[in-house]
Amino acid sequence: MSGMSPESGANPGQALDERFRAEIGTLAARRASDEDLGPGISRATLFEVFDAQATSRQLDLAARKLGVAKHGYYSIGSSGHEGNAALSVATRATDPALLHYRSGAFFVHRARRVPGLDPIRDVLLGVVAAAVDPISGGRHKVFGSKPAHVIPQTSTIASHLPRAVGLAFAIERAARLGIASEWPRDSVVLCTFGDASANHSTAAGAVNAAVHTAHQGIPVPVLFVCEDNGIGISVPTPPDWIEHAYGSRPGLAYFAADGCDPIDALTVSERAVRWVREHRTPAFLRLRTVRLLGHAGSDMETAYRRPADLAADLERDPVVATARLLVERGLASPDEVVGLYDEIGHRVWAMAELVWREPKLTSAAAVTAPLAPARPDAVRADVLRDTTPATAAPSRPDVRLTGSDRRRPRTGALAGETGMTVAQAINHTLAALLERDPDVLVFGEDVGRKGGVYGVTKGLQKRFGARRVFDTLLDEQSVLGTALGAGLAGFVPIPEIQYLAYLHNAADQVRGEAATLQFFSHGRYRNPMVVRIAGLAYQKGFGGHFHNDNSVAALRDIPGLVIAVPARADDAAALLRTCVSAARVDGRVCVFLEPIALYHTKDLHEGDGAWLAPGAAGEHVEIGRARVYSDGDDLTIVSFANGVPMSLRVAERLAARGVRTRVLDLRWLNPLPVDDLLTHARATGRVLIADETRQSGGVSESVCAALIDAGFPGRVARVTSADSFVPLGPAAETVLLDETGIEKAAAELLTD
Repeated sequence: MSGMSPESGANPGQALDERFRAEIGTLAARRASDEDLGPGISRATLFEVFDAQATSRQLDLAARKLGVAKHGYYSIGSSGHEGNAALSVATRATDPALLHYRSGAFFVHRARRVPGLDPIRDVLLGVVAAAVDPISGGRHKVFGSKPAHVIPQTSTIASHLPRAVGLAFAIERAARLGIASEWPRDSVVLCTFGDASANHSTAAGAVNAAVHTAHQGIPVPVLFVCEDNGIGISVPTPPDWIEHAYGSRPGLAYFAADGCDPIDALTVSERAVRWVREHRTPAFLRLRTVRLLGHAGSDMETAYRRPADLAADLERDPVVATARLLVERGLASPDEVVGLYDEIGHRVWAMAELVWREPKLTSAAAVTAPLAPARPDAVRADVLRDTTPATAAPSRPDVRLTGSDRRRPRTGALAGETGMTVAQAINHTLAALLERDPDVLVFGEDVGRKGGVYGVTKGLQKRFGARRVFDTLLDEQSVLGTALGAGLAGFVPIPEIQYLAYLHNAADQVRGEAATLQFFSHGRYRNPMVVRIAGLAYQKGFGGHFHNDNSVAALRDIPGLVIAVPARADDAAALLRTCVSAARVDGRVCVFLEPIALYHTKDLHEGDGAWLAPGAAGEHVEIGRARVYSDGDDLTIVSFANGVPMSLRVAERLAARGVRTRVLDLRWLNPLPVDDLLTHARATGRVLIADETRQSGGVSESVCAALIDAGFPGRVARVTSADSFVPLGPAAETVLLDETGIEKAAAELLTD
């Protein structure tokens, strides 16, 4: 490697390397001892552990040297945590593992149990961000492998724990429901994290969800492993804290092992895994470790740790501990152990010399390729397959609003016909999906017996049973974590978040977990899911801003996320079906945002029943396609959700004054229907965006940007809700988009 040699690099890494040789090289050779190593622990086992530990250590050293030479990139080392190799010994190669970022030794040992895998090359390809990295494709340095059943996590601060719980729950449920899953029914889900992460509310919530679920007799075979090195970046963890916090929790079996003592780590890890596998209940293992070489490559521990503490950690080096055990039990000579360590180092460095030259990702298209896989023809086929004709209803023609036709528009049921409300259409569609597709699960707070706060899931549990339609505990992170795990296990989960404002308690489960998995696994793992969220404003006499939240900014900037917002019953049915099929076919993460105020709306104008519509069970709407009302050529009003009926009423009043208006319902907030937007904007030359979200960070900003980016030459205006939370009662009308504001803005835009 140009300008590099195995001896170059950061001094702390070189000192740790030299210390190993000094510690082991000065030991006296011993004769083999007859003393039992422990149940199931053989000489071969110890050599496997040492090999994995030494390989992980040498990978850490190589990563530092690659970084110094500007050929490697930011990565967090595993030095001091190599005792986690015992967890790989204790688990099966088919047990799914969601790993802490210091799990190098575990990964090396697990990968070596799978024919054809080379953990040295795989890890180093991640360090140098090579496009051929077999897990992330050069997007991030992660421990992950589809063949080794290691689900990649990125810089996890407990955010992966809800998914681990969901996966443990879903593996068992898949077996009971006959859903094909890549994991055997008796699998144990392994989830590792640090002591600082154990204090995160996400960790506490996930452990609580596991215990709460198991308390009801539902299997949750998950082993939580806290790799406790006593410090979170620079903040110490009290030595007794993890045991104090988790050691006496009813319903949570607790184990503790010294990760710097190979015999103890192997023995206790085996006991903990066996407990979970046999009892199918959660357990917690505290694996005491040390942190060597700092938090990450650029971290200078001497700035915040005492020399005595650093020296004490060095004395507990787990690689030295395993090597010493091999020598003291007479299983190898000092020269043999040091020779093996050096031989591993040479292998690692020889691979580093090769991989840093591998090509990197060189275009935005290559980087973003896994974010939004789209096979629209396959999605359409999945929507329409096996749909019984009797359940499908023809869609109604679009409303015609012209200057010569000033009758109230018929947008739904014909006179004398019975139509559906939005809530009824969603209920009808969920039932049809549950009936047709055994992989569909519907769950959330109050969705079961109660049928949802607004009755949207009423009767589904009674009809399809509590295994497929069920209530969850009051914790949005756990609701979404269940969906994340269920998607991995072969389901198409449809979780419900009760109100849009409640999503913000758990937004990272969508942003940092769901939306990133395909990205950081190059599509090898997916999170098929459709998150139903009741939201937006205009709900009368109920709740204030927590039940009338009009902010979707936190969702709209998540790469690859699909956001559907229906305004009427037939669109609600069609968009929901499309989202479910996109999740199943392409692994898409979809948010289905349901306007609460339109759930039970029947009329466009008082008493006309014009907002009722057929459920259109067999309908399909392609992602990113809008709906247009009329073909007016004077003005295009762009809106969505509650803004659509408001805009239609305004359009009728404008028609009475001779203004021919078309109303464009976006239906999809991500991806925006840009082609349809431009077509109808150019048709009139004037665009008014009627946006019920806020002026700052609202949907109208992206609509304006799309028009500008496309070089739209016409006039554009927008009218929005205020930058305010939604207050209770009549005061809400002062800050929300209304028809008066739409009509006034339209008149101003039409003035030459």
